[in-house]
Amino acid sequence: MKAQGIDVLSFAAGEPDFNTPEPICRAATEALQAGFTKYTASSGTPELKEAICAKLLRENGLRYEPAQIVASCGAKHSLYNALMVLLDPGDEVLLFAPYWMTYAEQIALAGGVPVVVRTSGDEGFVPDLEAVAAAITPRTRAILLNSPSNPTGAVFPRRVVEGLAELALRHDLWIVSDEIYERLVYGVRAVSPASLSQEVYDRTVTINGCSKSYAMTGWRIGFAAAPKAVAAAMSNFQDQVTSNPTSFAQKGAVAAFSLPEEAVETMRAEFEARRDLIVGLLRQIPGLKVPKPDGAFYAFPDVTAYLGGRIPNDAALCELLLEEARVATVPGSVFEGPGHLRLSYATGRKDIEEGVARIAEALAKIAP
Repeated sequence: MKAQGIDVLSFAAGEPDFNTPEPICRAATEALQAGFTKYTASSGTPELKEAICAKLLRENGLRYEPAQIVASCGAKHSLYNALMVLLDPGDEVLLFAPYWMTYAEQIALAGGVPVVVRTSGDEGFVPDLEAVAAAITPRTRAILLNSPSNPTGAVFPRRVVEGLAELALRHDLWIVSDEIYERLVYGVRAVSPASLSQEVYDRTVTINGCSKSYAMTGWRIGFAAAPKAVAAAMSNFQDQVTSNPTSFAQKGAVAAFSLPEEAVETMRAEFEARRDLIVGLLRQIPGLKVPKPDGAFYAFPDVTAYLGGRIPNDAALCELLLEEARVATVPGSVFEGPGHLRLSYATGRKDIEEGVARIAEALAKIAP
């Protein structure tokens, strides 16, 4: 539609709208000019692994050796590696809905079975530990958590992370913790499960990367930190699939993990201001339920008050908003969160104001 010259405002993007910080770009450019364009070790350069270890110790209180780190082509790649080496056919993995849709697909690709534990906006999209316990069976192999969450922005409180870790210990489960949004939190702190105890550390694969915190989505640098045996298996698997992440992008990642705190804080503070803006505006629309997200850059309003008749579901509502309001959103059903919309506020404040105004006008026309 944009290619046709139509004025469309998008709340769909799952990536920061900021440019990659200049020191990161400079490091990659210098690497290119110096001819750093050959293969590296499949699991990443020693320099990058050391930088990741330093980051994990400094920011998460986690002590890892380079042999426990596998750098990959994005956090999604790291997650896939982990699931491929941890799961046997028929193994079950607990997921908390709404969830990023790739989790279920990758579990299935690895031969596993996703088992969904639903959460509620009334409870901040935080899993109920009793429901989690009830979902565990003899085939359960792992718990996959994402805090801060895509699509809800939920940040699991320490007590919940501790409860999930206790269940993992009791039932001999792996924990796969996707922490890609960890730096984008507002008034709370994200808890790394591996930091809770040595026992939990020994059964946790921590997934992270550069994409969200450093506005490096296209650079495709992610990593996993895991027990040595798991890291070795992941490295061997990756060696047969993609080999190393891009050499000069690794140089940029080293620079990213060395940036001063204020480089990320500027972006985080702007996202917090946008969070407050979009939540405040959405809450002015009659009938919407809008939990306030504590992390990431997504609002996840409940739009069920506007569904029914000619608008049977959230996908139909997204289509209506695109066609009539010229606003792009993502249906919650994509994330197993039916009756919701995901609105990314990784866009400018003027677009947020104009976009929500268009949504409000369109919804007013179909209000029951």
